[in-house]
Amino acid sequence: MLQTQSSLITWSQERNMKWLVLLGLVAFSECIVKIPLRRVKTVRNTVSGKNTLNNCLKEHAYRLSQISFRDSNLTTLSLRNIMDMLYMGNITIGAPPQEFQVVFDTGSSDLWVPSDFCTSPTCSIHVRFRHLQSSTIWPTNKTFIITYTSGRIKGIVVRDTVRGTIGDLVSTDQLFSLSLVEYGFDGIPFDGILGLNYPNISSSGAIPIFDKLKNQGAISDPVFAFYLSKYKQEGSVVMFGGVDECYYEGELNWVPLIQVGDWIVHMDCISMKRKVIACSGGCHAIFDTGTSVIEGPSTLVNNIQKLIGATPRGSKHYVSCSAVNTLAYIIFTIKGINYPVPDRAYILKDSRRHCYTTFEQNKVSSSKETWILGYVFRRLYFSVFD
Repeated sequence: MLQTQSSLITWSQERNMKWLVLLGLVAFSECIVKIPLRRVKTVRNTVSGKNTLNNCLKEHAYRLSQISFRDSNLTTLSLRNIMDMLYMGNITIGAPPQEFQVVFDTGSSDLWVPSDFCTSPTCSIHVRFRHLQSSTIWPTNKTFIITYTSGRIKGIVVRDTVRGTIGDLVSTDQLFSLSLVEYGFDGIPFDGILGLNYPNISSSGAIPIFDKLKNQGAISDPVFAFYLSKYKQEGSVVMFGGVDECYYEGELNWVPLIQVGDWIVHMDCISMKRKVIACSGGCHAIFDTGTSVIEGPSTLVNNIQKLIGATPRGSKHYVSCSAVNTLAYIIFTIKGINYPVPDRAYILKDSRRHCYTTFEQNKVSSSKETWILGYVFRRLYFSVFD
């Protein structure tokens, strides 16, 4: 069986160096292609041999300041898996605290939630921030517009205290945005978005909350990590200030970021059945916790759909569900290391139990071929951003 959550991706910027760390796979036996791997003794192997893995997970899954990475404290927040399409966690804003469900998004840098003055129909079905009820809010004279691939929001920028709903994760005097108008967010289950990208891409000019936590000394180690479960609604987590070793296995492999200012790395190629099918001359790969699918240039994505045998129907490409577990692995190679994605990972079922592929055309405007590796990839490979 392919061991999911068996590889670690870590991003680093210490001493002006730009790195991404990947943990190599520890166990991978049912692969159509031959992939050289080095078996190492891991925490998971050690504790499972003593029948203590479950105890470790129970003890540390949501406890704070217990597991250390570089001798730092760790805060862990639980995430909910919504039909394998997005993962939401809870934060509170203001005093007394008002609770919101947000997506922790490495593809953006702004924190926003709906205002009680929001006039859009989508706001009426979500929790809205009642600013008059917060004793710690401070207004600013700034406005903002944020454009996503799925929609756009407009609003105002304010200051207040933001907390994780578990433990001592507190960002005081945090700049964030209140939406007054929202476009294209019909039917979304989350209230807002908490951006975890670099400050330079902030639409509101605010320092992202993770940077603010680091500056305020709320976390001693500039690290955040994601464990994303599949199928189960509970069990996924985001960690701040360290890494819980119960959630991964493997060894670290350093890969440089292309540049400081975004979570982008160089990818060698994408292959299938020992043949390169995309990224033939090298390309860019974006690791995005706000994207559910794998996105790439339209021509290359269409070619992959044909190789899979998928047929278009509406906005998706479908395959026979009986074909699942018979299709080839698609291999993403980063710095010479292969990261296989099996068909049971890149094919999902819709509400009518029909099977569709999770490859989609992206809208990235770049001179370099660019792929966005969303939840489909990251459910297989535990990720840490440093």
